Amino acid sequence: MPVKRRTKLKTRMILTLGLVSALQAGFIGVFAGYYLSESLYSEIGQRALMVAKTVAASPAVIQGIQERDIDALNALTRKMATTNEALFIVIGDHDAIRLAHPSSDRIGYSMADDDGDYGRRALVEGEGYVARALGNLGESMRGKAPVFEPDSGNIIGIVSVGYSLRQVEATVQRYNFVLYGVLGVVLLVSILAAVVIASRFKRAIFGLEPEEIASLFQERDATLQSVREGIIAINRDGIITTVNRAALTTLGLNTDTPVAGRPILEVLPESDLMSVMSSGIPDFDREVWLRNRQMVVNRLPMRQGDDIIGVVASFRLRNELDQVSQQLTRIQQYADTLRSQTHEYSNKLHTIAGLIQLGAYNDALKLIGSEVSSHQALIHLLLEAVPDPIIAGCLLGKHNRAREMGLQLEIDPGSQMADLPDNLPREQLVSVLGNLIDNALEATRRHTGANGRVQLSMTDLGQELIFEVEDQGPGIAPEVQDRIFEKGVTSKPGNEHGFGLHLVRQFLDTWGGSITVENLSDAGGSRFTLYLPKSFTGRSQP
Repeated sequence: MPVKRRTKLKTRMILTLGLVSALQAGFIGVFAGYYLSESLYSEIGQRALMVAKTVAASPAVIQGIQERDIDALNALTRKMATTNEALFIVIGDHDAIRLAHPSSDRIGYSMADDDGDYGRRALVEGEGYVARALGNLGESMRGKAPVFEPDSGNIIGIVSVGYSLRQVEATVQRYNFVLYGVLGVVLLVSILAAVVIASRFKRAIFGLEPEEIASLFQERDATLQSVREGIIAINRDGIITTVNRAALTTLGLNTDTPVAGRPILEVLPESDLMSVMSSGIPDFDREVWLRNRQMVVNRLPMRQGDDIIGVVASFRLRNELDQVSQQLTRIQQYADTLRSQTHEYSNKLHTIAGLIQLGAYNDALKLIGSEVSSHQALIHLLLEAVPDPIIAGCLLGKHNRAREMGLQLEIDPGSQMADLPDNLPREQLVSVLGNLIDNALEATRRHTGANGRVQLSMTDLGQELIFEVEDQGPGIAPEVQDRIFEKGVTSKPGNEHGFGLHLVRQFLDTWGGSITVENLSDAGGSRFTLYLPKSFTGRSQP
């Protein structure tokens, strides 16, 4: 079956706008022509009535009727008809018998045999009026007026003044010719304007047809709904224009409740999208709280030229990302631990094998015992001081990493970190501690080489969790110390550093914690002290 081709949008717009313009021009032409002809008919009728009243009030006419002076009346009417450009002026007595008429053979007969109207309203009611009639001189617009006797006020006759409608029709045709010419020009201009408007409109929609736009809208809606991240867009007035189902589900809103078209502050009073609208600064990967849920939000202003016309935000529950981050963190920890242990135990096994081959059995047993004792002591300390397996695993991995680097990671035997809040994100805490310890190990190795020492102490006494990390590095220069937590600022050589401590600061800002840094002595060494409140009260606004 052949596919039916649709008329292109541009053609449809031109035809539609042209048809509308043609209908408007036709309506205006008909209305204007009708109104013009009626106005001219009314004007000529009023002129006829005015002349009739003027003739009826003439003393010569009154005297001629009283004396029935037919010759005088006919001479007078011919002169007045010529002066007023009238088709005719007819005068009759009180019985509507003609006393004056352009055709002499009509004199003496009733005016009723001409147009069926003998002037009842004028002769009986004494009222002047306008009538349109077809007489022996052709169709005319007539004005009729009664003639009153000056002394008694009695009606003694009637005057009928007529103007030919051929003149009116000629005038109407002349005006119509000009009118329809102007309307034709207007119609042509309208069609040209329709072509221009259709072309610009087509360019504005990137040359797409309505069916293509509908298809793209359906694809866009399907794509929007298939995205697992919540998406909300607002216009410059703060009205929600776009929202997907994932956004409603993530925010805990009823998916059957219409949200589009409502103010964002009505749906989410704690939202800060309007501040992005005001500042025009995009915001990426910001951890915020919405409806008592921690989320990661990206907010981007939408621009049209230099104007900001709206803001679009995408967000996802923080715990979903935390699950992935936690898995990656654990895998990384396991990999680091296995790698360092493999390297370390490989060296130890080679050493033990060499001692056995040399017959130094006692030294081999002593080395085996010290190794077992050292690890058992560390494991026992971690089990007692840090019951949380994620943090303990991180510290064990960093301990092995330090040994692999030829350094020592000493954990204060008096450390205690058992009272951890349930809502404290372990994977983020592990990331923060890992960054601090890794920085300390790198700084120590650069400054002291092998046999350097990094010390870690922890306490959960009071209302805060406190972690102290001391290194034997070169210390931090005073000009860098105040900016060490800014993105890209580092005391290490190279441009690929300066991000770890920035991430630490972001976590502390979100959690409401703080960190201090100080140099231990002029010879070197620095101490980072991390403070985390056990009760989390501060929340970043979205």
